[in-house]
Amino acid sequence: AQLTAAPLSALVDEPVHIQVTGLTPFQVVCLQASLKDEKGNLFESQAFYKANEVGEVDLERDASVGGDYVGVHPMGLLWSLKPEKLLTRLAKRDVMNSPFQVQVKVCDPYFPIKNVVPGAPKDSLTLERWYVAPGVTRIQVKEGRLRGALFLPPGEGLFPGVIDLFGSAGGLIEFRASLLASHGFAALALAYWGYDDLPPLLEKVDLEYFEEAVEFLLRHPKVLGPGVGVISVCKGAEVGLSMAVNLKNITATVLINGPNFAIGNLHVYRGQTSLPTPTNIEFTSSNALGFAEFYRTYEQTGDVDSRYCFPIEKAEGHFLFVVGEDDKALNSKAHALQATSQLTRNGKKNWTVLSYPGAGHLIEPPYSPLCCASRIPFVSPNIHWGGEVIPHAAAQEHSWKEIQSFLKKHLILDVTSQL
Repeated sequence: AQLTAAPLSALVDEPVHIQVTGLTPFQVVCLQASLKDEKGNLFESQAFYKANEVGEVDLERDASVGGDYVGVHPMGLLWSLKPEKLLTRLAKRDVMNSPFQVQVKVCDPYFPIKNVVPGAPKDSLTLERWYVAPGVTRIQVKEGRLRGALFLPPGEGLFPGVIDLFGSAGGLIEFRASLLASHGFAALALAYWGYDDLPPLLEKVDLEYFEEAVEFLLRHPKVLGPGVGVISVCKGAEVGLSMAVNLKNITATVLINGPNFAIGNLHVYRGQTSLPTPTNIEFTSSNALGFAEFYRTYEQTGDVDSRYCFPIEKAEGHFLFVVGEDDKALNSKAHALQATSQLTRNGKKNWTVLSYPGAGHLIEPPYSPLCCASRIPFVSPNIHWGGEVIPHAAAQEHSWKEIQSFLKKHLILDVTSQL
């Protein structure tokens, strides 16, 4: 048997065409994928396929009959990867110097019981999955209070500028910014707590810090003005929305599963303060595995009372809300509905909602494995993020294209149409 994949080396958001030839007609085989992250954590997946009448399997054409997914899913081996150690989220740390290496092999099916020794694979290969395209540069940012990493595409520019904000994991997370730079954006991965000399825990959201980031990006000689975009998730999307309301020059804001009110922290800007929304901790629940679910904790406050909500109608830019309807951490669907209703009541049409049934909280770039539960630094129980494997994967693939189109439309086309 011969296993082939094209391309063998690609960006993580690019599809790969996997095929097996040289099998006997209608032979059943097991395709397996595995990778180790930078800490040595193992992720594995498998799917069973039946060859056609000429002994071939083509993942773009043929349905998996069992394993980690069922049906025609050309990239299923990648997005169905599961951690050997539960609660491990796959996240690339060093985006510049190495790809994830995914081992793919084809073998005979066997029962996974202890006294059965699997035969040697019929064939195997290694995929390289990169988070950065050739020519992208990374610049460590330590300017004034700002801490982060700026990724620039190859070439002279000018490039649309985007600030990338993650949430409750803290630290500096670069893999989305490096991918955006690989697609033509000047992307600033911005840390705001739990990194370098920033506060170890987030005490307040100081919008002047984020204003400095906007000004830093617009000052850069390769960044196309007059405005910047924001891409944000979870707590980051709370910050992103607050930025869009309070700061100038934010033209396009992507909010992935975020609230439309302040959660847990004060928001402070030039002497103005937004208080955190009261929470009903008694509405915390847990699933069958004991993972905590927080999506109901604002259902008697922020979810129903608009006085807690950010005055989103004051924002001058455009919004793209990306919603996982199976989010178990936040009631993201309700928050997006509330925010867009507020815009509509004020006669504004500057918004789009992408709402995905079966998608969870952590909507990442395409082909990323679903992380349905993990730990975060300052919360004691394990958190259930939600999501079902197949619809979550579809949401990631669809939303990533839409996010890039939205940012390009409002950061590039809006500029050229005014000339």
